[in-house]
Amino acid sequence: MAAPPLKYKPNPKAPRQALPLLDAQVRARTAEEVALGFTPEQVSVEAQRCLQCAKPTCVEACPLHIDIKRFIARLAENEFQAAHDVISEQSPFPGVCGRVCQHELFCEDACIVGRKWDPVAIGSLERFAADHARLRMQELATSYPKPTGPKVALVGSGPASLIAAYDLIRWNYQVTIFEALHKLGGVLAYGIPNFRLPREILREEIARLQNMGVEFVVDFIAGKTASLAELMEEGYQAIFIGTGAGLPHMMGIPGENLVGVYTANEFLTRINLMEAFKFPDAPTPVRVGKRTIVVGGGNSAMDAARWANRMGSETTILYRRGRVELKARLEEIEHAEEEGIKFEFLAAPVALYGDENGYVKEIECIRMELGEPDESGRRAPVPIESSRHRIAVDTVVAAIGQAPNPTLQKVTPQLITRRGRILIDEHGETSMAHVYAGGDVVRGGSTVILAMKDGRAAAQAIHNALSGTPEVQ
Repeated sequence: MAAPPLKYKPNPKAPRQALPLLDAQVRARTAEEVALGFTPEQVSVEAQRCLQCAKPTCVEACPLHIDIKRFIARLAENEFQAAHDVISEQSPFPGVCGRVCQHELFCEDACIVGRKWDPVAIGSLERFAADHARLRMQELATSYPKPTGPKVALVGSGPASLIAAYDLIRWNYQVTIFEALHKLGGVLAYGIPNFRLPREILREEIARLQNMGVEFVVDFIAGKTASLAELMEEGYQAIFIGTGAGLPHMMGIPGENLVGVYTANEFLTRINLMEAFKFPDAPTPVRVGKRTIVVGGGNSAMDAARWANRMGSETTILYRRGRVELKARLEEIEHAEEEGIKFEFLAAPVALYGDENGYVKEIECIRMELGEPDESGRRAPVPIESSRHRIAVDTVVAAIGQAPNPTLQKVTPQLITRRGRILIDEHGETSMAHVYAGGDVVRGGSTVILAMKDGRAAAQAIHNALSGTPEVQ
């Protein structure tokens, strides 16, 4: 059936709308969300920049294959709820993904408008549709039938499991998500700051799954609370492992055990999940001194530095490469700079020194120069031996990567792993029959949207296996 004619004329030449932001001086001292979201007037202009291509490359580039062309057309015609309904065909998390998905690497990178002008701001439009629909989601809380199909267990409540649950529950499976922590969301809850992803957005979109019939069990450590075999014995016919990558990499330098030295995982978990920024109103504290150095150049480094800055610390990001090699999103780098965070490039830590009470007081660094590209394709940093120097510091946060937590793998020798990552076949199945895996536990540290892509693929594989549906070629 042919698509209905558009009610407007696309205008790709219009300037891309700038996302309104909280004032930098204000946001540097608050946990309030930095990005304020498009106004309806901005949405109208931005949505009409979409060319409504006959072959929308953005849809194919989206790991969830959201019908971007169609939802933007609805926004351009001021049909905001209809736009949300289109997104919901593929994703229950437009509020989350509209904020934290790296659209610039996927849909916006493939946008045809971007070949001549700035690409359409797809992420910000997705966020608007989500925020506009929040009240309606509450109205639909009791409109879902109870699932009656086979039982499926999902281990971990991060993005991979959440999207898998969304697909499976719509196929009538009885879905239970088991979470090791006391709050739901996985890395969305413990890894991403409130000022990037407000907790009420995350809670409401998870509640949508609960309203659909997904069951959640917290304080459940797979491999300790129960083994995979025991879950199978309880009647679960398939299991998906989406336990993420919560094991931090250490710097491997003297002094890492001093007071005031954190991994980004601990630092961000204390603040994001345990709400240490509210202490003493929240029970968990975090020690942040007058001077903080964050080691690393990814999104976790930016998040940690921006939190330290908000807690009154003079904050510097120490990175062994140059600015162009930073792995963090460009907008996060820019936001950090706007908020007054300093960057020290081409430098790496070699030792930490403490005072007589065991508190960190200095970090010894060495200057670097960039050599030939390494396996990542970036120029490898080479130490300049004569350049060692010390910097006074009260808090150090190491944000240099993470690996899968090995708890489940250690007690499940049937799971074949490589460097801690669970190995899967082309359908997402592990070395154990009817046990699947995806997200960071397979990829290592990756992105929210790729974890969702893995969860969706695993859900399809589980459905194929349990229903006898042939694999789609």
